[in-house]
Amino acid sequence: MTHLLGTIFIRTKIQTKIRTMNHKVFVYGTLKRNEPNHHWLTNPEHGIGKFITEGTTKTKYPLIIGTKYNIPFLLYSPGDGHYVRGEVYEVDDTMLSKLDILEDHPNYYVREIDDIIVNKSESSDRETVKCWVYFLKNFRPDLLSKEQFENYSSMGSHGLRYLERSKRDPNDNYYHEVKH
Repeated sequence: MTHLLGTIFIRTKIQTKIRTMNHKVFVYGTLKRNEPNHHWLTNPEHGIGKFITEGTTKTKYPLIIGTKYNIPFLLYSPGDGHYVRGEVYEVDDTMLSKLDILEDHPNYYVREIDDIIVNKSESSDRETVKCWVYFLKNFRPDLLSKEQFENYSSMGSHGLRYLERSKRDPNDNYYHEVKH
């Protein structure tokens, strides 16, 4: 009987593991491939993150670069800005919780479900998928006057190279530069 219960537990554990790989996350900034924080999505200690496809927001949003650290922000101002290009990843619960830590959700960024347009597999047809997206809400209104981008690259022609956390002053609270 104990052996049978152990088998059921293992099956339940396997099913739980499979069930937890159901989060889709849209990344538009430093988490994308070839960007400074992409290692967060590939570090097995952070859980599982698997690239699915490239995508574009179904709604226009302002994507800006702000603070003295040149951080990309997707401002929650639907209808303003551009259809933002990024990447869709499938992640497990552990990875999602690590991304929440990186993005300081819900204190700084707020993670919400939004519609992302992607190409269907093996087809030129497009479809809408629901993905978690990290938005900056309650931002300073003057941020809307900053240059807005359709696609982010730390090495872009804008010349605003991202400064990684490890190279920043840990006592500097830059939240006031973007939040009100």
